[in-house]
Amino acid sequence: MNQDTQKTGPVFLELDDGDQPTPAQAPPVPDELPSGAAMQTVAALAARPASPLARWFWSLLLAVIGFFVSLAAWNTLTALLASNPILGYGAALLLGAFVLVASLIALREIAAFSRLNRVDAIRSRAQAALVASDLAQAKSVVAALSGLYKARPEMKIARRRIDDRQSEVFDADGILGLAENELLAPLDAAAQKEVEAASRQVATITALVPLALVDVFTALSANIRMIRRVAEVYGGRSGTLGSWRLTRAVLSHLVATGAVAVGDDLLGSVAGGSLLGKISRRFGEGLVNGALTARVGVAAMEVCRPLPFVAQKRPSVTALVRRALGGLFDRQS
Repeated sequence: MNQDTQKTGPVFLELDDGDQPTPAQAPPVPDELPSGAAMQTVAALAARPASPLARWFWSLLLAVIGFFVSLAAWNTLTALLASNPILGYGAALLLGAFVLVASLIALREIAAFSRLNRVDAIRSRAQAALVASDLAQAKSVVAALSGLYKARPEMKIARRRIDDRQSEVFDADGILGLAENELLAPLDAAAQKEVEAASRQVATITALVPLALVDVFTALSANIRMIRRVAEVYGGRSGTLGSWRLTRAVLSHLVATGAVAVGDDLLGSVAGGSLLGKISRRFGEGLVNGALTARVGVAAMEVCRPLPFVAQKRPSVTALVRRALGGLFDRQS
């Protein structure tokens, strides 16, 4: 056996120290805080106003496509009826069923918009009654609110309590506060659970999936679904178009007020002052996106709630984030 192959032990390589960088010469570690890029992109996409030219383009395009599709269907149907009556009647039956389903969907969308407008009208009347301290108008608002929840069996006891105690209240603030405490307090709790679930989902996907477009799609779909469920909690059931309208209204309001920006208050609520410095960049992005989703959820509650927050306290974004994300990532001191 060769003598060189029998040598064991460490092998030392001598390097020229003059060519090696020292720790003092190493570039500094970037100290950039997460910015919630996914939620910033979602807000920019949803809140961007459509130009009149674009609206005309899409409207005319849909009209042209609808016209030629209808014409082709009619010609095909008449040709089938002329050549083969059995196939023609079968095609007519299918076409009639499709038109019926499409009409039902359209009616559902119209009903959803009507429901949303009804909730908006109640909230506007309540704000006017508070400003004017008008007891009669406040009572009419409470009656309209009670009628809004008439079909909900779980609201029957609360509505009865309001009817029994209305005679004890002699000012607009008091009667609206009574309705808020009895009817809307449990709905507020249910809406907050929806916001917490959406925040948790957005934070988890952003933290665990390292794909740029996946977190944007997740944030957009989760926020649309959250706003739709919050509206349903408060009685404003919305269809597909209604959900998109609500999403645009909420995010446009947040963008206009600058509430989608990541400020020190938001970082403090999710980081506790130093948490972001102790976890990875990706987890930090997840936390900030989850916190921004909670902020969108609070705005959705304000938009979808039939009464403004007066007797009940407006939900705190910090509290929502802590409940939603407190167990998601381990907090270390």
